[in-house]
Parts: sequence; C-alpha cells; structure tokens
Amino acid sequence: MAKAEGLTWTVDDADHMTQAEIYGEVLTQLALKNEKIVAMTADLATSTKIGKFQAKIPERFFDFGIAEANMVAVASGIAETGLIPVISTFAVFASLRAAEFVRTDLCYQKRNVKIIGTHSGTSFGQAGTTHHCTEDLAVMRSFANMVVIAPADARETAKAVEAVLGWDGPCYIRIGRGFEPPLHKDLDFDFEIGKAIELRDGHDVTVIACGVTVLHAMEAAARAAANGVSVRVLDMHTIKPIDEAAVLKAVADTRRIITAEDHSVVGGLGSAVADLIAKSGKGCAFRKLGYQDEFSIVGYPEDLLHHYKIDADGILEAIAEVVRAEFEQDENWEDED
Repeated sequence: MAKAEGLTWTVDDADHMTQAEIYGEVLTQLALKNEKIVAMTADLATSTKIGKFQAKIPERFFDFGIAEANMVAVASGIAETGLIPVISTFAVFASLRAAEFVRTDLCYQKRNVKIIGTHSGTSFGQAGTTHHCTEDLAVMRSFANMVVIAPADARETAKAVEAVLGWDGPCYIRIGRGFEPPLHKDLDFDFEIGKAIELRDGHDVTVIACGVTVLHAMEAAARAAANGVSVRVLDMHTIKPIDEAAVLKAVADTRRIITAEDHSVVGGLGSAVADLIAKSGKGCAFRKLGYQDEFSIVGYPEDLLHHYKIDADGILEAIAEVVRAEFEQDENWEDED
C-alpha cells in the first residue's frame, strides 16, 4: 500500500489545502498506482473535491447526478467484481438520504466500498440546518460491519484515506467543509484504524475528541494547564471500532472524562465512550459535549462551535466543572464477587 509520505503533494502544500482538497489529491495519487480504485459522486465533484480524480482519471470516474441511493447500489455491484469504489458526497446525503442502501447493499453484503462524507457537522453552517449533518456518526456506527472515522485535520485525512483503502470492507470517513485549521504539523505520526492518538498526557481530566474539536481540546488543555489542571487529550479518530483500551485507561487514570464532537450527543462519540464505561462498571465524572438533542441553528461554523460550547472555551468550561468532582480512593477498584 502506498505511503502518504511518498505522494507528490508536500507538507507545505497541506498548509494551504483544505481537508477535501487533500483527500482528493491523495485518493487520485493512490488510484494512479492502483487500477482497482474507482470514484463516484452525485453531482458534487467540485464541492467535494473528488473532481481532482475526474481530471486525472476520467475513465474511472462516475457521476450519478442527484441519485445517491442509486450510486450506493451501483457501488455495491462494482465492488463485487473486485474493484474498490470510493463514494464522495455530502455527509448528510450519504448517511441520511442513502442510509437504507448503505445498510443493506454495503454493510449487510460487506462490500469493499469507501464513503467520504464531506461538509459534516456544522462545517457548512451558513448553508442552513438542512445541510448540517449532526447524525451521521450515530447512523453509520449503528450499521454492522461499518468502520467509522472522523479525522482531525487534512493530514490525518490523508492517513485515513490510505488506511481505509487497505481495509477490506465498508468504511465511512467524515470530514468538514475543509477550512478547519491544521492540528498536525507534518505527517510524522502513526495512524491506525481503531487506535486513538494520545496528543497530550494528563492525570486530572481526559478529553476524548474527534474531528475539528480535537484542536479545540488541545487549546483548552493548554489553557487548563496554566491553571494547574493536567488534561489528557485523546484524538479518537476512529469511532468504530473504538479504542477500548485507551478509553478504559483514561477512566482508570483520571476518573474524569469529557467527550467533544461536532455531532449530536445522541449516538456519536460520546455514546460510544459511555457504552464502554458502562460495560466496564467503573465510575467516573462524565460530560458529553455536542448538540444536546436539538437541531443546530444557522451561522458560521466557528460561531456555532462556540454557541454549542464545543470550542476551546466550552471544553475549558467543562474541564472546570468535572475537575471539581471528588472520588473515594480505591486502590483495588474491582467489582467484588
């Protein structure tokens, strides 16, 4: 499998390219080395940047018009021939409009199809609530056999695209509109499906974040440190399969957990983490930051993140709340028979 470091775009280019532009470029270059990769979209080649693929490899590019369900069905059939279809459309259309076909044609059949959902969360905030997508993690996570990934920035997106193309089975990558600031300075970091990245160690509180909120979590942790609070930050880029070991270690080490996501608190990263904590039987102070069972209002993305308290200010406020939680020390901390 080709390595992202060997692609023709450089680290310097990434500072000037959006998440979508990076994935379009990486996908195209990997496809030039692997003739099994084909690309599909539903009248959104320019908006999702998969048009880069079209320009370089038009014979393996297919535009279905505004017919997302049909596109998914065709992708399933093409995958059965041994090819690797990569679908690109807005997250709201991939996870909601085409949900039945994703479930039945891809996941049930375990087809080797990759879906890249752009404009996720409220990254297209000014387009209105109909174009926001704060349910996709919950929907895709509920489908058996589906891998669900939410990269933190453009460089992590490059790594994710490479990783899913080497994974046998349906995968969903959700990225924003693409104007999110970079988290990683270069490509010198490990990315593995199902393995969280510990960006910062800490012993008082753990913030588990995905997507755009990871950078905000890092800023909040740095500000908390100035006040004497030690905050661990986990970049949980893979929502499914989630890194159980990293979550349970954070619970054991810090006893205070905050999840942050540009998504509803129902069914997303926070729910996945909560499920693990409940299963473990370990007690901790816990907060889920995200959209609290409501449709998001219209506005610019940065304003919406602030309004719903999932930016650095909101995460810092949650840190201040949970750090006041007190626990009885229990060295053994195991359930008794």
